[in-house]
Amino acid sequence: MSDLFSKVTECVDAIAERTHGFAPKVAVILGSGLGEFADSFEEKQVIPYFELPHFPSSSVQGHAGRLVLGKIEGQKVAAMQGRVHFYEGYAPWQVAFPTRVLCAMKINALVVTNAAGGINLSFKVGDLMTITDHLNLTGWNPLVGSNDERFGPRFPDLSRIYDPALQKLLGACAAQDGVTLRQGVYVGLSGPSYETPAEIRMLRQMGADAVGMSTVPEVITAAHMGVKVAGISCITNLAAGIGDAPLSHAEVSETADKVKPVFGRLLRRFLPKVAV
Repeated sequence: MSDLFSKVTECVDAIAERTHGFAPKVAVILGSGLGEFADSFEEKQVIPYFELPHFPSSSVQGHAGRLVLGKIEGQKVAAMQGRVHFYEGYAPWQVAFPTRVLCAMKINALVVTNAAGGINLSFKVGDLMTITDHLNLTGWNPLVGSNDERFGPRFPDLSRIYDPALQKLLGACAAQDGVTLRQGVYVGLSGPSYETPAEIRMLRQMGADAVGMSTVPEVITAAHMGVKVAGISCITNLAAGIGDAPLSHAEVSETADKVKPVFGRLLRRFLPKVAV
């Protein structure tokens, strides 16, 4: 990696040129099977990741690999239709790169979403969960390496990494739509294999409510750059050892598809309020 700041700046400038200076106030990263939400944006502009300088491209089913910019109720928003993961072979700085670009576009807040396995025994498939905190068990951190103070401090504080005010606002939006919103701790692992039943029992004892293979590096990166974060997990399957069926990505996609209408209504109510 050479001069990450210059790479991010080049990408931000390329987006501005393609969109005639469009400046979103809030951005959302859409996880597995949830990307279709961005198709509903008004006045939308779509840029495939591979057309942006230095931007990594998604290789996983359910991740379209497009940056969508547009409006919801008149508010300017940006959405990533899919993300990249460490298990795809990308270096940590590459996984963090899209988040750096979004944050460098001067957004007010970043909303991260994901498909996750339910560890909390009270959770059901199809539940939505506000992420209140996370456990980083990926074995890596996107900030490892030399630190560029233009991005943020060498040792960023993560004690309130999921903004309490945004959590409260998300809860209020869910209540208005009659959506039951769970709360819990998300644990990030590297993947791509699913967890063993023994690992899930361990994670439950550690205080985890849901498990996935994303989100954590993006949130750490946003915190490093001083951007507020809200997180939503869609519980697309019960974690290993809880249910009887084998775990599969097909199940994840199928559940995400069923949850799309509820998930979309919640984001359409929430994102414009964050953008103000």
